[in-house]
Formats: sequence, C-alpha cells, structure tokens
Amino acid sequence: MRILETRLLQWPDEAATQAFCEQMAGALRRQPALMNASIELHGSLGAGKTSLVRHLLRALGVEGRIKSPSYAVMESYELAAELGCASHFDFYRFNDPREWEDAGFRDVFAAPGLKLSEWPEKATGMLPTPDLQIWLDVNEDDSRAVRLQAGSESGQVLLKALDQIEGVRS
Repeated sequence: MRILETRLLQWPDEAATQAFCEQMAGALRRQPALMNASIELHGSLGAGKTSLVRHLLRALGVEGRIKSPSYAVMESYELAAELGCASHFDFYRFNDPREWEDAGFRDVFAAPGLKLSEWPEKATGMLPTPDLQIWLDVNEDDSRAVRLQAGSESGQVLLKALDQIEGVRS
C-alpha cells in the first residue's frame, strides 16, 4: 500500500483514546463523504482496537450494546440518518483470505458506509485499499503509541481534519 501521509500520537490512557475518537467523529460529521471511508486497525491482542471502535461508534451516536465481531466477523450499526451506517469487521479468525469473498463482504465494502476492520492482514489481497490505517502499539506503561497512515486522498483529508488534535506529529 502506498502511504501518502503519516501522523504519530501518544495516548497516555483510555480517556485519550476516547477524546481522539470524539475528534474523529466530529471530522467525519463535518465531511460526510468521509463516512464511506475504509479504516484498518492494526495491533497485537489487547492493543485497544475494539475499544477504539467502540469509542468511535459511541461518538457517532450508536446507542445500546456495541459488540465485538470476533465470532460473527461483522457487526453493522445504523448511525444518524445523515451519517448512514458503519460496519465493524474482525478478521482474526480467518484462516484463508478467500473467506472474505465467500462471506459476501465485497458487496458490503462496495456499499456506502464507514468500514472499520480489525486484523485486516488476515484478509490480505481481498480488502480494498484503506483510506486510513491506525497502528496501535502498547508501551511498557500501558500508554499507546499510535501511527495514522493515509492511503488515499480521503485518508489525507481525514488526517488534515485531525491535525487540530493536540499531540499529533507528522
């Protein structure tokens, strides 16, 4: 994947993750075309990928339980009418990238809506080019080192909208 821009952040705690997600939700709301973005989340088990998705979906107005799609592979959420929907994928249990095609996800990714994918490397070669990749690394003090990488013009637009967040580094 071609990387067009990168930002580096440090999240000292979960409150920082939540604050970032609220900022991202605001950026997505201000630019509705970004609500069709494909965002990949990378990191080891326990790095905070699912927590990030939960905070983002909550900030986008999802009420009720936000389930991890570890077993179902995909969970979909209706957002406010003007925002459409969001699909949360967890490919951790995939043994073969072709399972993505067999499950009919090509149609989901072609449809409007925000796509949030955990463990995208398990579907290598099947997923479309992500607009944004978020890499989470756990530091010794349990803080998070975060790398944001834009892979498309939409990803660059989102990064520029997020530049207002204190602590973002190019």
